[in-house]
Amino acid sequence: MVTDGQVRRLFREFDAGTSLALAAWRTGMSKKTARSYLKHRTLPSVRKKTQAPRAYRTRPDPFAAVWPAVAERLQREPRLLAKTLFDWLRREHPGRFFDSHLRTFERRVRQWRATHGSGKPVMFRQVHEAGDLAASDFTHMNSLNITIAGQRFEHLAYHFVLTYSNWESVTLCASESFEALSDGLQNALWELGGVPRKHRSDSLSAAVNNLSATREFQTCYRDLLSHYDLAGQRINVRQAHENGDAESSHGHFKTAVDQALLLRGSRDFASREDYGDFLRELVKVRNAGRGDRLAEELAALNPLPEQRLSSCLKVPCRVDTGSLIHIHRNVYSVHSRLIGEQVEARLFADRVEVWYADQHVDTLPRLVGRDRSAVHYRHVIDSLIRKPGAFANYAYRDDLFPTTRFRLAYDRFCKGQGERLGAKEYLKILHYAAHDSEIAVDDALRALLTSDMPLSSNAVIELAKRSAEIPAPTTVVVELPDLTEIDALLTITEENHGQDTIQPRVADPDPSPSHGTADRAIARTEIAGDSGSLPESGPKSRSGELECRPGRYFGRRTEGAEYSCRRPSIPNLLSPIRQEQKGTENDQGRRTLM
Repeated sequence: MVTDGQVRRLFREFDAGTSLALAAWRTGMSKKTARSYLKHRTLPSVRKKTQAPRAYRTRPDPFAAVWPAVAERLQREPRLLAKTLFDWLRREHPGRFFDSHLRTFERRVRQWRATHGSGKPVMFRQVHEAGDLAASDFTHMNSLNITIAGQRFEHLAYHFVLTYSNWESVTLCASESFEALSDGLQNALWELGGVPRKHRSDSLSAAVNNLSATREFQTCYRDLLSHYDLAGQRINVRQAHENGDAESSHGHFKTAVDQALLLRGSRDFASREDYGDFLRELVKVRNAGRGDRLAEELAALNPLPEQRLSSCLKVPCRVDTGSLIHIHRNVYSVHSRLIGEQVEARLFADRVEVWYADQHVDTLPRLVGRDRSAVHYRHVIDSLIRKPGAFANYAYRDDLFPTTRFRLAYDRFCKGQGERLGAKEYLKILHYAAHDSEIAVDDALRALLTSDMPLSSNAVIELAKRSAEIPAPTTVVVELPDLTEIDALLTITEENHGQDTIQPRVADPDPSPSHGTADRAIARTEIAGDSGSLPESGPKSRSGELECRPGRYFGRRTEGAEYSCRRPSIPNLLSPIRQEQKGTENDQGRRTLM
């Protein structure tokens, strides 16, 4: 394509006396093209404006014969893609159309849609006023791959945005519940220090009754809006663009979080509080650049009420015969002493508080989703140990394994003693864990499951009582080395250097100045190359395992250095248990003979 600059240089070259052929070559165009521009003396940009549109084709239209059928299908079903129609044409007319025709066909379909197709949705730009409208929505943060203490943290963020200044606030939450909505909205308003006139949200069920014909607000959400004198707005179902201020801010916010994590160098946090502080600091930095418009908003905001509104939802429920309460299609266990009583469950965003007779009796972690259960073994173990036959087919049996080791122990019991006796053995250790120490039982199971001795409830309980003696999984025992062994260094003196046969030398008990420094340094050593017995292995530990202890090494002696290690073990802790089991087996054998 010839540019205005090329043509201007052509004019200069030709007017300076350069031949047509040389001027065309210097400007990068053919002689025919150069002659045309020299004849009309017009620039390409001017020629395009004055030139009439081309009314002819440079090659035959490959879709002329089939286009009426294509247009008919587009008219009947406008959602058909150009690629789908092109594949249909190739099936209907084998060997007639090729991949090189695809772009031409797509262009023809796009032109038909623009001239004959149906209208497209129109987006209407809105004018926002200071202090008038705030928009909010939940957004999933799982794509950022955040971990808490090495464990994946799946969560959402409640995102609040002022549409005029784009000031934002973020609150972590686990689900799109009303309690999370209430906490997030109130956190934003109290952090802002004022209340806008209107609040817009999407059609989430926590705020809108989507089952009703008029889709009015939920009662609890109306009370929240009334407490802050807010006018509520909702968008239509599956029309996210109507809440575009919040939806657009989601993408920008998550991009900023991802970049901050890359700059931080790690996506792991010690606790949820540390992660929350990280997000709040990031939001503070983002809001710092919105001070001018925010000042206008603050001047137009309504004042806050005297106090916050409680975010909890109170649900009355009765404890059934299984010591369970049912809340929003989820099951929670409470203490069996409450069976048959009416309790009040107070639902917060992250927990459920159980109240009875105006007294707080328990706090449970809130379940996310539907048809889930949280049955704690401490609530039912006293009854279950008296009815061990109910454990095998208990509907919530999987909730009664506090850790993976408890599950492994139950499987080991069932494999060795059968399902009925195995359940009895397991419930004994679960009963001990409930009334004494779950951590001690877990440590005892860690030791016994890796040993070769038979597993029994008595062995677990006996070892759990002495759990303080069980070394931690990461314990490394370091013992003091024998520093006299460091003196046994293999050295070669200047006098015997190069000799074929080297004899051991003994230090002079009364060295004189005539002796070399190297001679005085040799004491009780064997010369390298001497044949002799191999050094003895290190001593055995109390557990009978071989310790790794360096007897000799080359290097400078360091006072106070300690270079001994051995793997921690627990056979000595298990020996009383083995003796007890052996004695039990002997007694059983004697009784059998008698």
